Parts: sequence; C-alpha cells; structure tokens
Amino acid sequence: MTSADTQDRDRRAVARRLLESSRALSYDPVEEVDWETPLDKGFHGASPEWSTLYGTSYWEEMSAAQQRELTRQEAASVASTGIWFEMILQQMVLRDFYAKDPTDPAFQWALTEIADECRHSVMFARGAAKLGAPAYRPRRLVVELGRVFKTVAAGEAAYAAILVAEEVLDVMQRDWMRDERVAPFVRTINNIHVVEESRHMEFARVETRDRLRGAGRLRRQVNALVVAVAAYCIVTSMVSARVYANAGLDTERALREAGANEHHRAMLRSSCSGLMGFLHSAGLLTKAATWFYRRANLI
Repeated sequence: MTSADTQDRDRRAVARRLLESSRALSYDPVEEVDWETPLDKGFHGASPEWSTLYGTSYWEEMSAAQQRELTRQEAASVASTGIWFEMILQQMVLRDFYAKDPTDPAFQWALTEIADECRHSVMFARGAAKLGAPAYRPRRLVVELGRVFKTVAAGEAAYAAILVAEEVLDVMQRDWMRDERVAPFVRTINNIHVVEESRHMEFARVETRDRLRGAGRLRRQVNALVVAVAAYCIVTSMVSARVYANAGLDTERALREAGANEHHRAMLRSSCSGLMGFLHSAGLLTKAATWFYRRANLI
C-alpha cells in the first residue's frame, strides 16, 4: 500500500468518525435556543474582556449599561460576519465535491457540514435580531474580494481559510458560552456552534494536509499568502465600525482607542497560537503570510 493509499484510507476513516459524531451529537437551534423570552438588557452579548474597547479609558468612562449594549452590538456583528463567511464556505465545499463519488464518506461529511452551516447561519441571524442589532456587513471591498475568493479558491487555500475563520471564532465563543454575564440564549448559540464546529475544524485540518501532499514550494508560498489575506479580511471585518454609534458612542474616538487597544490584540494573538502552529507545520506560515497575520493581530 502506497503512502497516498494510506492517507486516503485515513481521510475516509476521519470522515466516518465525524459522521458518527454528528449523528450522536447535533442540535436543532429552533428547539434548543430560547427565542421566546424577551431580551434582558442586564446581560452582555459577549464576555466584556472580548470587547474591542475593554481596557481602554473610553471603556472606563462608559456606564455599565453602555458596556453591555456595546458587547451586544459587537456579538451581533461577529455573528453577521460569521454568516457572510459561512456562505462562502458552503460554496467552496460544494464546488470541491461537485460530481465526486457520493459513496465516499468524505462526500457525505461535506454535505453534513454544509447542512450544519445552513442551520448556524439562520441561528446567528435570529440571534443578532434578538440582540437588537441591524444587519452588519463587511466593507464593500471585502464583500467583493469574498465574491472572488468563493469562486476561485480551491484545495488547501479553501480549507485553510475555513480553518482560520472557525478557529478564531471558536476560542472567543468558548469563553462566551461559559460566562454567566452573557445572555443565556447567546450562551446556548455559542455552545451549539462550538460543539458542531469542532468537527468542521478537524475536517479542514485533514483536508488542508491532504491537499498539500506533494505540493511544491511555489504552490505553498502562493496559497500561504492567499490564506493570510483571507484571514486578514475576515478578522478585520468581525466588528463593524457601526457598532459604536449603535451603542451610543462617539465612533471616531471609539475607533481610535480600539485601534490602539493592546488588550484586545493580546486576546486575538492568544486565541490563535494553536492555529499558527498548525499553519507553520503545514508550511503555510511564510514571511509574506506572517506580515498579514501581524497586521490582523493574529501573531
């Protein structure tokens, strides 16, 4: 048996295990999340420590009610960005498995993952609405870049980008789902997403390594840069500039202090240590890619 045969067998085994895990532990957000109870504004939308303004002088000047409102708007913005990227993810995975063997467990897992993402997007949309937030979207340039990326990205570029988006969100949501200061329905949403996305991240790691098998230096260099640019666009779009005005704050001052907030930068860097280790081991943490990760405060 060749090395390629062994890796293909292992890939199928992972897909079978993920399918079994999905059958054993999946959620229906329509039933699991308390959508009926009115929003209690005594709760945060996210752990305060994850706010872009936490640790700044502006944060200290804000009332407790303003702080809670800001975290609710920020959580809704993160959810909206999540929906945007999940739609990109679904299209990339569908393209990747188009006209492939439907008896392959990996094919079946891909469709299962897409079904998960559809439920997650609806869940995030309803959650953002319940938080009293408008529809937040990335900047127009980022939206158009995403349109191109979802159309042309393939192989390791697609799956590594999926992993980046999911890993960053996973760490912060693990904090939010355990935090009793966060609204109960938001904690439930985060718990559902963390449990189900853990399977998606495992598949993305397997696919990234599998697609890189035998890849030359130039291909790794190019795809490393593509993934890093995608990561930069995703992370810098997570919190819209509009959240500050919607929380009753001075947008100009908030943006200035958020941009210089070392606490928030440190939170992002710590959340990505495992991700950066994986990218390095896969040969996707090149000098050019590192520049973008530093700009996004991921390293």
